[in-house]
Amino acid sequence: MSKKILITEDSPTMRAMICATLEALGEFDIFEAPNGFEALRMLPREKFDLVITDINMPDINGLELVSFIKRNDQYKAIPLVIVSTEGSERDREKGLKLGADAYLVKPFSPEELQKLVKKYLS
Repeated sequence: MSKKILITEDSPTMRAMICATLEALGEFDIFEAPNGFEALRMLPREKFDLVITDINMPDINGLELVSFIKRNDQYKAIPLVIVSTEGSERDREKGLKLGADAYLVKPFSPEELQKLVKKYLS
């Protein structure tokens, strides 16, 4: 059974790029949420093995999503990767303190993302 990845990103272009990067690995089922609210609606429907989220989104932002997932017993074991344009040390520390496993700053190379995904799903 292939691993399931939830990508939460409000930019259709960035979401497509992340999907294409992961599809190139050829071994995952990829689910897309255009915002944090949709991601929260999808969580109970599938058993996700990894969540990748942007920070800056309408409705529920990525930090709120990370916080919700890590406080919820049903989901807290899911590895989380934040992908964001917010690249300051303060932003990175905040994301990791809330429970994200990794923090990748945009723009990033597809290889960087693929390496992280393999690390958390191997």
